[in-house]
Amino acid sequence: MLPPVPKTYRPGRTAWGEPDFRGTWPLDHLNFTPFQRPPEQGNRVFLTDADYAARVKQLGATAERYRQEEKAGKMGMGHWVEPGAPNRRTSFLVDPVNGRLPDKTEEGKRRSALMRSSYRPGQTFDSPADFDSWDRCITRGMPASMFPFNYNSGIRIFQAPGLVVLQLEMVHEVRVIPTDGRAAPPTQIRNWLGVSRGHWEDANTLVVETTNLKTGPSATNVGTWGSPPMNDTPVSDQARIVERFTMTGENSIVYEINYSDPIIFTLPWSARVDWQRDETYEIFEYACHEGNVQIRNYITSSRAQRAVAGEVSE
Repeated sequence: MLPPVPKTYRPGRTAWGEPDFRGTWPLDHLNFTPFQRPPEQGNRVFLTDADYAARVKQLGATAERYRQEEKAGKMGMGHWVEPGAPNRRTSFLVDPVNGRLPDKTEEGKRRSALMRSSYRPGQTFDSPADFDSWDRCITRGMPASMFPFNYNSGIRIFQAPGLVVLQLEMVHEVRVIPTDGRAAPPTQIRNWLGVSRGHWEDANTLVVETTNLKTGPSATNVGTWGSPPMNDTPVSDQARIVERFTMTGENSIVYEINYSDPIIFTLPWSARVDWQRDETYEIFEYACHEGNVQIRNYITSSRAQRAVAGEVSE
């Protein structure tokens, strides 16, 4: 099992007296760590020596593609996908103990079947409503936005009196988290990343509770190895997230998350991720935006294919 999160480190303080978490915390070193644990690993939290050697070999092959492209003077998928660094974790998920998402409820299965996405095979496209929020470059949703992807996994923390701000490189999003005790707005007010309220616990932990999530979009658009493959995990109006950011050293944060949605899942689930500070990491513009040409191209090509097959009259 994972060791307890260390609580002894005492970070510096901001000028207004709060723990200082400011900095750049990219997650690309975690790429190719599975979101869910492969079933063959059972309840094992760490890889065996043999499995770890296989992961090192896999990541080495990915890094070699990068080097080969540099030698050839071209850029392709070797530059597009960040290889990550090898570690022994079998999954980000730690609860349930098998490291896999709990079963969906019957209502969760019903809503999942209604979801639309370019990731689902056999879909046809006639309007933006036929795509998920990530297809449309709106958001990855929550809690997916807090997990690494194959690229653009930068996170930067800013602080001001009574506020913690998380800049997310993917889909150029920002989470503004008040820590001054203000109440959340009424439940009728919802947004893609929910409404977050934080407070400081002890000297090194930020606790954030998020509610008021916009219903519908996938909660697990993690997009990395081991995540649900079709972006079809819906969000209900009862979804609730509790995150704990614990600074365990000058350059390390343990990120813990508990996600509950009794309408969709039969049980809550939890994950734990080790962050590393890297002030050399540059966050560039994420240029994809809502209304980009991808959606139009999907729709026109889908209609053209169906016209050839005699399924539509256009």
